[in-house]
Amino acid sequence: MDRRRFVSRLTGAATALGTASWVGGSWAADGALSATHITIGSSLALSGMLGGSGADYVNGMKAAFEVVNRNGGIHGRELRLQALDDGYVPARTAANVKQMLDSGQVFSLISIMGTANNAAVLPMIEQQGVPCVGPITGAGSLRHAKQRWVFYVRPSYQDEVLRVVPQLVQMGLQGIGIVYLDNPFGKEVLEAAERTLSNNKLQAVGAFALAVDGSNASQVAQQVFDARAGAVLMGTTGGATTKLVLALRGKAAALPLLGVSVAVTAAEVPKLGRAAQGIAQALVFPDASSAKSAAVRNFHSALRTAKLDNGEAKSVESWINAQLLIEGLRRAGRDLTRERLRAALAGIRELDVGEFMLGFQGSAPFVASNSIKIGVFDEGGRLRA
Repeated sequence: MDRRRFVSRLTGAATALGTASWVGGSWAADGALSATHITIGSSLALSGMLGGSGADYVNGMKAAFEVVNRNGGIHGRELRLQALDDGYVPARTAANVKQMLDSGQVFSLISIMGTANNAAVLPMIEQQGVPCVGPITGAGSLRHAKQRWVFYVRPSYQDEVLRVVPQLVQMGLQGIGIVYLDNPFGKEVLEAAERTLSNNKLQAVGAFALAVDGSNASQVAQQVFDARAGAVLMGTTGGATTKLVLALRGKAAALPLLGVSVAVTAAEVPKLGRAAQGIAQALVFPDASSAKSAAVRNFHSALRTAKLDNGEAKSVESWINAQLLIEGLRRAGRDLTRERLRAALAGIRELDVGEFMLGFQGSAPFVASNSIKIGVFDEGGRLRA
C-alpha cells in the first residue's frame, strides 16, 4: 500500500451466548474421550464487554467441528465442544479450566481468550500435560522455550508492533501517542511500542492508560489532544476501544488511529458506525469479508454447513485454530492419547488451510503463523488489506 493511499485511508475519517456450554449440539458432557467422541474444552468471554467476540469464536469452532462430524469425525469419533463463560475474568477462567480437567470432561483445550486469562491457566496446562491450541492472545510474555503443551497460532503483539510502528514512521506521521488498556495485555503492547519507537530513534509524545471498561475514555482523549499527538497507536480492545475512538473523533476527527489486531473487534464495529472509517489495524488472519482467500471461502462454506450466519473476523481465528487441532488429531491416530496429540501437533511443519500456511519449527515456543498485514476499515466497516 503506497503512502498516499495509506494516509488517505487513515484520515478518511452476535449477541453474547447465555449458555454455559455447547457440546455436540446437546447440553450433556459424558467424558473427555470414548470410542465415539472427543470433547474439546474452551473458556471464553460469553458475557460482559467482550461477550460478542466470545460468541464469534464459539461459532468458528462449531463450524469447523460440524464439517468434520458430517464426514465421519476423526477416526470415527465425533468432535464435541464444551465452551464455558468466564466473562473475561481470569479467576473464572482458571476455575473453568480446573473444573473441566479435574472432572475429566475434556481431552484438550482450544481458543482460551485473553492475556491475563491464559496467564492464569497455562501453568496448570503444562503441569497436567494437556494440549492447548490457539490461545487467543499475542502476549510474548506467555511464550516460553520450556512449554511443551501450548501451541500458539497468532503472532505475538511484539511482532505486530514491529510491523505497524515502522509503517507509521515510513508514512511520515509525527508525534505518535500510545493509548494502552490498563491491564497485562495493554502494558505489554506499550512496552513493545516504546521499544520499537526507540529503535527508530523516536519517542512517544505520551502513553495514556485506558480503563478496561473504557470509563475514562473522555479524559484520555483530552490528554491525547493536549499532547498534540499526530497519530495514535491503540493497544486496546473491545468496548474500551469503541469509547476511546468515539471520544478521539469528537476531539480530532481526522487523527490517524492504528491498532493491534484485537483493537477493533467485529462486535464493536456497528457501534462505531462511520467513526470506524479510516482506522488502520494489524491483520493476522485472512479478511473474513474477502472471497479472494481460499481459507475464507472454506470458512464460509463451513458456516453454511453448520447453519451459522455469523462470518465475523473473530470466527475466522477460532476456525483456523480448529483446523490445526483437527490435523493434530488426525495425525495422532486411532490410539489417541494426550502425548500422541502433543507430538503430532509439534510435528506439523506445513498445513495449508486455504492459501494460509500454518506450521511449527520443531521447538518451543510453538507458534504456527507469522502472517502480519495492515488493513484499514472502509466506509462499510470492513477491514481491507
